[in-house]
Order: sequence, then C-alpha cells, then structure tokens
Amino acid sequence: MPSSRRGAVLAASATALLLALSTTACGTGGDGGEGKGGKVRVRIAYQAIPNADLVVKNQKLLEKALPDAEVSWVRFDSGGDVNTAVIAGSADLGLLGSSPVTKGLSAPLDIPYKVVWIHDLIGDNEALVARRDIASVAALKGRKIATPFGSTSHYSLLVALESAGLKTSDVTLVDLQPQDALAAWKRGDIDAAYVWTPSLTELKKDGKVLITSRAIAERGRPTADLGVVTDAFAAKHPEIVDAWLKAEDQAVKLAKGDPAKAATAIGAELNLAPDEARKQLSELVLLTAKEQQGAQYLGRPGSPGALAGNLRDAAVFLKGQKAIDAVPGQADFAKSLAVEELARAAR
Repeated sequence: MPSSRRGAVLAASATALLLALSTTACGTGGDGGEGKGGKVRVRIAYQAIPNADLVVKNQKLLEKALPDAEVSWVRFDSGGDVNTAVIAGSADLGLLGSSPVTKGLSAPLDIPYKVVWIHDLIGDNEALVARRDIASVAALKGRKIATPFGSTSHYSLLVALESAGLKTSDVTLVDLQPQDALAAWKRGDIDAAYVWTPSLTELKKDGKVLITSRAIAERGRPTADLGVVTDAFAAKHPEIVDAWLKAEDQAVKLAKGDPAKAATAIGAELNLAPDEARKQLSELVLLTAKEQQGAQYLGRPGSPGALAGNLRDAAVFLKGQKAIDAVPGQADFAKSLAVEELARAAR
C-alpha cells in the first residue's frame, strides 16, 4: 500500500505553502488551535484524487456539520508533502497513500498519527505508462522512468520492476510529481511514468499502459489512499473526528448511490467534465464506514484488520529500498488503526 506519497523533499510551491502554514502552528502533530473568533480550527490536507474526499470538500459537508468550527482545506501534491506538513504542525487531518503512511509510522519519521479512514483502494487510476514502442515492463531496461518518490506509485513501480526481473539499477528513476512527469513526457525527457489521475489520463493519450495498481494488488501488493488524524487532534477533538468520518461516509454513500452527482462535485474540484470525473471515480474502490470495519480492512475494536499487515508488508519493501530505518512490528501498525473512532462513525 502507499506509505506516504512522497519523500521528504518538497517542490518549491509546496515549500512556500508550508512556510505560510507554519506561521500559524509549529511542532509535530498540532491540535488545530483556535481560529477567528475563538472557533476551533480544523486543517485538512487533501490531494487532487477523484474520490469522495473531494465531494466532502465541494459540498461543504464538514462545514455544515460543524458550523462553530473554522475548516480550512489545503491542497498538496503528494503524501510526502502531507507528512511534512503534519511534522510542522500545520495539518490535523490528511489524505496520504499507504506508502507515505507506512513511512510516516516508521523510523526515522515516527509521526504521531493514526489511520482513521480508507479513502479508496487504488485500482486502475495509478498505472505505468510507457512509449508505444516499449512492449513490456522488462523492456524498460536502460530506460528513464518518472514517479513521485515515496509514493504509492513509486512502491507499485518497484514491485512491477521486481516482478519483471529488473533491479532499480537497471533503469534510471526520476523523482517527479505527476504534473512534472507529464511535462517531462511531453518534452521527450522520459520513456515512462508511474503516476495517478488526472495526469495519468493525459499520459495514456499517446502512451501504452504496461501495468496498473489493480494488477499489482492482485499479485498481493495492494495500495490505498488513507485518511490520517494526528494523535493530539484526535485526543482533543474527538467530536470533530467523528463529524469528519460521518461526512466522509456520507460522501461515499452518495458516490455509490448517485455517481453522477458525486462526479459533478469532483469534476468541479478538478476542472474536469462530469463524464471524465465519473470515469476516473469508477477506477477506484470506495468503502463505507461499515465496510471498512471488515477484517480485510481497518477492522473493529479488539480485532484490527488486515490493513495492519498490508502496511507492514509495505514497510518490509521500503526497508529493502533503504527508505526507512527499520520495520515496525505488525502490532505497532495495528495500534495505529483508529478502529474505535471508525466504530463510532459506523453506528
């Protein structure tokens, strides 16, 4: 699963944004603090991923549920950037890939947060696209491939290379955000890229899909986009965490029951036509709060789900890539699953 979507290095724009955020909070895992007029401040780090989180944002579901809170949504390009914001005390809730989450929960980062929601199971919305003359993953030997380092895409790319009998030394890997990878593709600077939508959609127009994250998952290496909450914020504002979870659950139910309406909201956030937004939405697997209580996902109080094992598997892989210092035990990952909070939302 995606551990955190990027490494520790921020793009220039993200750095500027982080500095601006840091003027209002500092220190690892801030608890939100007070906003204007003494209101509780809720800072949500989100990404441009076509899932139900954007429905919550677009429809202001959390703002409606919490009229006495000051809710701010801040966009980031990767889970690595979200990790950096959390460490700086500039985000209370956030969306990251399972890889950046794994990295965040492992040394040396050891970020005090927990997984409280599964935004989506990654399927065909992340994929490895290559020039049309490249017939297979194995044929990428000697080629230049772009992906955001530390992301779920990076994790899946390494799995794909390994499965094809290639070492990372057999290719040239370039650390690029999806939009930067797309620009490099158009310039002819790279031969392939493993990224997610909407940049993936553009790459596929004149490229060839070699493998998707859905296929990687079927080989036993699933990835997901996860929602995290800092320990400090969860302890101080459990009612806000509950409201956020219920808003996310409401948005997932809307996406399942009325995908056209959900796609319209997502399209408005991503500047996509509703039909394209609906297509991208369909490439993900969304789960309600009750479904996430299943043994294969987050699980229930006293019985944490298989997500803990998935995160540990990702940690083993990341340790092999020297991306983390050590592999935490599965029990440590199980303790990081916010099953109590999820159980309250699923009632």
